[in-house]
Amino acid sequence: MAKKIPDAIDVYVGGRIRMRRIMLKFSQTRLADELGITFQQVQKYEKGANRVGASRLQKIATVLGVPPSFFFGQEGDEPVTTAGIGNFHGMNDVAQFLQSREGITLNQSFVKISDPKVRQKIVSLVMAMAQTEDPLVMTNEDRSAREVTLNG
Repeated sequence: MAKKIPDAIDVYVGGRIRMRRIMLKFSQTRLADELGITFQQVQKYEKGANRVGASRLQKIATVLGVPPSFFFGQEGDEPVTTAGIGNFHGMNDVAQFLQSREGITLNQSFVKISDPKVRQKIVSLVMAMAQTEDPLVMTNEDRSAREVTLNG
């Protein structure tokens, strides 16, 4: 029997639950306790393996302090469509990163930097680092180019 592939919208909603939970620094166990379910059930919701019912989604929204529409919002708060989020296997790298603990922490820290010049230099640094596969094997030319980018 073939393994059931989760619905793209269930995966998207689960990812939004995970992102909000991490933003609030809630563990899966804490969220599960608040909902009266097991942490394994929270894991299944977050992966999209189990569909979240309407009443449960309302309770999750209340616990996480957001309206239920938060779990369906995309760019410009347009309703979720499968065309807007792609298929389960093609979930875009940026969306996955933004839902990770590192992505959330990086974004929360970055928005606290008030100087636009400093923010631009950070973006330039990250872009320069991304162009080099292994920072330990950078050539002097790579280092010079990075210094020009950061200092210019």
